[in-house]
Amino acid sequence: MGIVILSFCVIFLLIASGGLLIFYRETVQSRISAAINPHTKKRKSLKRTLQDTRGILGDVVEQFERVVPRSDAEVSVVQKRLILAGFRKDSAVKIFYGTKVLAPLLLLGLAVLSGMARQSPIFMLIACLGLGFLIPDFWLGKLIAKRQASVRRGLPDVLDMLVICIEAGLSLDQATARTSVEMNDSQPVLSDELGVVALEQRAGTPRGDAWKHMADRTGVDNVRNLVSMLVQSEQFGTSIAKTLRVHSDTLRTKRIQEIEEKAAKLSIKLLFPLVLFIFPSLFLVILGPAAISMSESFKSLFNH
Repeated sequence: MGIVILSFCVIFLLIASGGLLIFYRETVQSRISAAINPHTKKRKSLKRTLQDTRGILGDVVEQFERVVPRSDAEVSVVQKRLILAGFRKDSAVKIFYGTKVLAPLLLLGLAVLSGMARQSPIFMLIACLGLGFLIPDFWLGKLIAKRQASVRRGLPDVLDMLVICIEAGLSLDQATARTSVEMNDSQPVLSDELGVVALEQRAGTPRGDAWKHMADRTGVDNVRNLVSMLVQSEQFGTSIAKTLRVHSDTLRTKRIQEIEEKAAKLSIKLLFPLVLFIFPSLFLVILGPAAISMSESFKSLFNH
């Protein structure tokens, strides 16, 4: 067992040293070029440096994605989940499978350094491998849920902006592109999705198909309902602005109902913490002094 842990530590150190060499290679090259041509030295911004660092780390992680066995069907499912989380690049799948290899090694290295692996090495090895392999899936699920919640919260505001643009005289395609620009700061997720819709329409994709692609990328039922309403409005020739306004009001009413439902469930959810944690503390504080005085009284009574 010690040989297995030692081999994992050696592999982890080799991976870390390789990543450091790749990370500092660009810095060394830039210093050499600056020494040769000092007049052409340019100062990088912090954002550009972080982007370069993220790209280098992504390249390092991609090298380990071949270790994990997978099928085409599994890769397709993972790619759909990554798209739901907002990762559309082809390298996202490789980085995801690379993290499934690096995460167990990192957990095992932490267990060895902290001394937890000395108590039960076999259990810690199995736990580190299992948790490290499952952590990327849980993390991706959290990102998907967070992104979908952001879409649900921001959809009424985006629809209001679309209504304003359409009533100002713009077409739906122009209003979509304008809204993606105007809502970039307040609703970055929906702004990005609307920008993709605008690009697809410029590339020749039919309007209905472009909006359906947006519904597939987000996986939110409210967006699917919006796409169905837009397609029906285009087929029957009804007012798009009125349709969007009605749908926006419906979404806000639905949000209020969901909040009221959560508020109604709050009293039942608070019952278990009250009974298990708060009430025993209150009983101890209130009845504790009385119990102590009663015990002292009984002791003095029995002594006499």
